[in-house]
Parts: sequence; structure tokens; C-alpha cells
Amino acid sequence: MKRQWALVLVGAWIAGSICTSVVATENFYTIDRLLASPASAPFAKAVQQLGQPQARDLLRYLSSELNRLYFQLWNVAQIGIGALTLWLLASSGPRDRDARFAFRTVVAMLAVVVVMLAYLTPQIVALGRSLDFVPRDPAPPAMGTFWILHGTYTSLEMLKLAGGFLTAFWISAGPHSSREPDASSGLSGSSRIRVR
Repeated sequence: MKRQWALVLVGAWIAGSICTSVVATENFYTIDRLLASPASAPFAKAVQQLGQPQARDLLRYLSSELNRLYFQLWNVAQIGIGALTLWLLASSGPRDRDARFAFRTVVAMLAVVVVMLAYLTPQIVALGRSLDFVPRDPAPPAMGTFWILHGTYTSLEMLKLAGGFLTAFWISAGPHSSREPDASSGLSGSSRIRVR
């Protein structure tokens, strides 16, 4: 039962990581879609009064702040999910090879989250806020550092997702107490009955 709950948590971990990334990306794409073809007349009028470049900067700032909040909250939530998954795996009884692989991978995933939470996310948030209303043509010098940090975060996120899928596979492949008795043992038992 504890392995099954660990599998549920790993599935939630994977789903949460994917959803957070999709939401963060769509937040920015939605701005360009709305500005290109406004679905609301009052919105179009407000953009016209403000000016499209200024409206775009303001909306991108709002999306950036939302994304920063989402990633900070999700990183904290991942610590809880990972710690609970480790506890379930550690207390699920004798560990076979698959369970050991799963346990070590969750430890590695948690280490990635700690790096994101303690170093990468604060750096990206601080640097991103300093660039929010800075003209991008030409690109400011700090933009290169921002994209390096962003690329590192994305790469670690992909590694963590791969670890999540491997962990789910290893937990699923491990022994379960609800399995039927081995067929050979059943045959040997019936043969012993016949011999007697």
C-alpha cells in the first residue's frame, strides 16, 4: 500500500512539474494573442489608450510576477512531496533492487529541487525583475546571464522529470503484496496433496 501511495505522489510530482511549465509558457503567449486579436472591446480600447508597447510591457510584467510566484510555491511543494515519497519508500518493507533505484532517484530529484529553491529561483527572480522594463534593443548585458540561468533551470527540470518517470517505472515494477501466489508453489502444493 505504501508503494502505491508513493507511486501516486510521484505521478502528482510529474503532473505538477509539467503543468507549471505549460502555464508559465502560456502566460506569455497569451499576451501576444490578446494584443494581436483582442476578444474584448474595452480591453482593446484600454490598450489603444495606453499604447500597445506600454500595454505589452505591463502585461508581461504581470505574467512574470505570476510565474515567479508559481515556481516559488511549486518548489516548496515539491520538497514536501519528495520528502513524503522518500518516507513511504523507506517504510514500505524490505527493498528490492527496483525500490533502491527509486529511493536514490527521489533523493537526486529532491537535491535538484533544493538547488532550484535555494539558488536558481532567487537568482532568476532578482535578475528578471531588474530587466522587466529595460529596453531589449540592444539587449542589456545582464540578459545573457538571465538566459544562462533560465537554461540551467530548464535542463535540471528535464532531468528531474526523467527521474520521475524512471521512479514511477521502478515502483511499478517492484513486488506487490497483493500479487497472486506463485503458480509453481500452487502446483507443488497440489502435487504434495496428491502424493499423500
